[in-house]
Amino acid sequence: MGHSNIAIFGIGNILLSDDGVGIHAVHKLKDEYTFPESVELIDGGTKGLDLLPLLEGRDKVLIIDAVNFKEAPGTIGAVAGENIPAVLRSKLSVHQIGLPDMLFAARLMKITPPEMCLIGIQPKSMETGTELSDEIKERLDALVKKVLLKLREWGVEPDQSPSPRAETGNGPAGPTFPRPGSHKEANCREDLKDRREKGNKFL
Repeated sequence: MGHSNIAIFGIGNILLSDDGVGIHAVHKLKDEYTFPESVELIDGGTKGLDLLPLLEGRDKVLIIDAVNFKEAPGTIGAVAGENIPAVLRSKLSVHQIGLPDMLFAARLMKITPPEMCLIGIQPKSMETGTELSDEIKERLDALVKKVLLKLREWGVEPDQSPSPRAETGNGPAGPTFPRPGSHKEANCREDLKDRREKGNKFL
């Protein structure tokens, strides 16, 4: 059975508070949107090299993770292609040791997808706990919006799923987070040199 053309990986450790934001984002996308068959959403957790087979045959891959941009907590950035390993050198967690290894192995095996993008958010807390910090909770919608904008650039328009409350008229609809105000969105840029001006773009 062949893989979907596009894979969205949520990466991180949900037991280390904000380190699990990529997992939270993928589950939010799964819960709130319906995607075409060409798109596969994957809870990558801390698997590192074990994710390597899931890269093969992809046209595009999008990774969502907590990233040390050395910016204020909640800052969202996008990094493209070969620049991704350089950003991950500022490791926040053990799983980020395995992620560059996976990308390097993919290059050696000549299975690197033609297009890759990392969408990350600067965490506030990496302490033990299953809840996101308040700062990152408040930015989760903005992070998901950034992912949706990138998918739109790739020609993917998922349908928004009705919430349980909308379907039944009562009962809890699950956890919700405040929607942030509008923010200027920026697409992935290839050049990390002088990232503040023309490389990584932040929200």
